[in-house]
Amino acid sequence: MDWMKELLKAAGFDVAKIDALISDVNKELPKHFVPKTQYNEMSEAKKKAEKDVTDRDTQIAELGKTAGASEEMKKQIDTLTAANQAAADKYAADLKELTVTNAIKTALAGKVHDDALVAGLFDREKLVLDGDKIVGLDDQLKGLQESKAFLFKTEDKGGGGQGGFRVGGGGNGGGAPAGNDQLAAIFGVKTQ
Repeated sequence: MDWMKELLKAAGFDVAKIDALISDVNKELPKHFVPKTQYNEMSEAKKKAEKDVTDRDTQIAELGKTAGASEEMKKQIDTLTAANQAAADKYAADLKELTVTNAIKTALAGKVHDDALVAGLFDREKLVLDGDKIVGLDDQLKGLQESKAFLFKTEDKGGGGQGGFRVGGGGNGGGAPAGNDQLAAIFGVKTQ
């Protein structure tokens, strides 16, 4: 931490305060940062693991091509190949599901009363992932808005609210609230 001390001295901080600050930083820093050496080790381990997986796949493919391989070896190769393919297919399916779910949630955001309920009405089998777009999503959303409009929030047009009646502004022409006399006349109550 000598570099930090030099920076703080150059900035004009008191040496006694610098030492106290460096002490506090040394206590807190390990809680929030990974040492560079540990990061480098993990990065190298990740690269090695990725290379090992690639090498294993290559070895499996080569073993499969080898002439004269025993039946037992062929069965193991077929099992490993099937397991690798199943894992790849599951990953692709999970990724598609996550992408479709996020697209539906984004399309419904702020437009419906219950996101989970409306999201469950989409026919996911008819939604096709095309790059970063979901084909068929807009059509299903429009269909749901027409067939189940009660699930969607209505846009406020700036009128007097949603339905019901408004008191005032009806007959006095000025838009001011109705007075007691006007209300009494509207409801047929005689005033004294």
